[in-house]
Amino acid sequence: MRAARIAALALGATLLPSAAFAAGRAFDLGHVHVVTSDAPKRFDLAVTVPATVDQVWDAFTTSAGLTTWLAPFAKVELAAGGPWQVSFTADGAAAGGNVLLFQPKSLLALSAMAPTQFPTVRRERTTAVFLFTAAGPNATTVQLAQTGWQQGPEWDQAFDYLATGNAQLLEALYHRFAVGPATWK
Repeated sequence: MRAARIAALALGATLLPSAAFAAGRAFDLGHVHVVTSDAPKRFDLAVTVPATVDQVWDAFTTSAGLTTWLAPFAKVELAAGGPWQVSFTADGAAAGGNVLLFQPKSLLALSAMAPTQFPTVRRERTTAVFLFTAAGPNATTVQLAQTGWQQGPEWDQAFDYLATGNAQLLEALYHRFAVGPATWK
């Protein structure tokens, strides 16, 4: 876990206690706790999923795993520069990003793409660092720190959209293990 924290620090996305945030807000969306900050501009999310680290890692880092909870189409290549992308249609715009680095079963860092309605943010990208920590024999806490936000109206809109959108993403991960895999029509 020490190496995971060092990697997160190197990416500028270490997870901070909520007291470290300036002019931010905190809220819960389902089982996901969200903390945002303006200085530095970032958001941190956390959810505890009723599954082992091995199960959550597989669901998060394989194409087959992502299709059980996030979207019906997925492409993951767990290697630096590899895609971590999903789509809701076979020919739809990809969402997600590209792998920056990973440490098996503990850390996944992405160069994250914003949705297509935020073209500048999508092109410039942010950094999303996910940490996976055992929280019991059949529980895993997943934390996300998303950093790299710039100034401007489009960046502010994308920040607000993704603070909630990524909370919904982690709630879907929780649902996958608490209720069962998604069925796509």
